[in-house]
Amino acid sequence: MPARHDIAAERELWDTFAASTKDKVHESDPVFCWTQYSGHGPGPEILGKPTSALEIGCGTGRALAHLAQQGVKVTGVDLSPVMVANTTERWGPLGAQFVCAEVLDHLRESTDTYDAIYSIFGAVWFTDPAKLLPLVAQRLAPGGVFAFSHPPAIPGAYGPQGMYKGGFAGKAMYTYRYSYTPRRWTGFLRKAGFTDPDVEILAAPKPGHIGTLIARAIKP
Repeated sequence: MPARHDIAAERELWDTFAASTKDKVHESDPVFCWTQYSGHGPGPEILGKPTSALEIGCGTGRALAHLAQQGVKVTGVDLSPVMVANTTERWGPLGAQFVCAEVLDHLRESTDTYDAIYSIFGAVWFTDPAKLLPLVAQRLAPGGVFAFSHPPAIPGAYGPQGMYKGGFAGKAMYTYRYSYTPRRWTGFLRKAGFTDPDVEILAAPKPGHIGTLIARAIKP
């Protein structure tokens, strides 16, 4: 049975998350890290040397701010108007642009192209890849890089996974995350027209802790 996304309800969920991170947005510094562990793993070099970049599901905007400081023309898309207001206030002066939109709608309607499109624990984890990846490919310039990261799938639990916000009490706010093996992600990327997909799970800095799935592919 396919996941039943209710965009209005999901926007409310992410608005709640945005409100909880407002202080973090305003008090933090730009930083680019693919993993959930500070100072662990690769940085923006995975994207190559883009002159323009789009982050889908940009959250707190810290990675975009880092790229903006390096002279990259950056745009972030996020479903939450609260988050977009917060990030625009904090990082807009650096030249970062933020758009409030549902990612599939934005990619369908936009005519812009980018040297790099990426997601760090963002839209790729929360959007059906069969719908998302072909649209990403359309918005990349030839030779452009698509990269994303999120936690690896729990063994045996693949596909769309329902996720409640804030535990199991209170208002039923939920969304879906999409979890697959590196091999399956490689297949999705090839089917969407990408070449040279490299999908791996980077081990956590401490043995036995949750690693990070990191993927990179090229638009022909």
